[in-house]
Amino acid sequence: MKVLTVNITSVVHEGEWTGSEGKTGIDKRSAAGAVKFANEQLENDVIIDRKHHGGYHQAVYAYAREDADWWEKELGTSIDNGRFGENLTTVGIDVNASIIGEQWKIGSTILEVSQPRIPCRVFAGFWNRPTLIKEFMTAGKPGTYLRIIQEGEIQAGDKIEVIHVPSHGIKISDLYAAKNGDRSIINEIAEVKELSPEYKEWAKNLLS
Repeated sequence: MKVLTVNITSVVHEGEWTGSEGKTGIDKRSAAGAVKFANEQLENDVIIDRKHHGGYHQAVYAYAREDADWWEKELGTSIDNGRFGENLTTVGIDVNASIIGEQWKIGSTILEVSQPRIPCRVFAGFWNRPTLIKEFMTAGKPGTYLRIIQEGEIQAGDKIEVIHVPSHGIKISDLYAAKNGDRSIINEIAEVKELSPEYKEWAKNLLS
């Protein structure tokens, strides 16, 4: 289990598809050397729409190379690391099966699994694929956001060490399925103390 690449914004795009701010930092590409993870983001990365992106619970986004490879076959096209807007392209770890609140030690940094990525029209616009939101939701390969628990540095090739796994057993894929309409374990999800306030409120509203 390791990091293949650490990805930061390469080009800030502008255009009709880039969302309410009129520009986006979704175009992320492999960085050379170690990158500092601090202040709820990566050094030299760009987060523009802070109402919907970034912040403590969405500080880092990880996507598995194995899932990118699946998309390559599905779409018949080459997909570079960072194309999903991910900060960490991983290999050897099923990020979708990670447990909410699970902690990873990478380099001198400790990250904590927080919530799945929900696709938006900026993502679809970046790929120039209007059907991408529906396809991404159906595929069930969302990747995971992570909180920065201990600030530090990460570089390509760093080992991912899982140092803490909560006992509740609720996975990123479970939360994603619930957001996609599967309410079969919403009671269990609502009890997860590691949920972000936004997701706690969402689960509470579903149960009320």
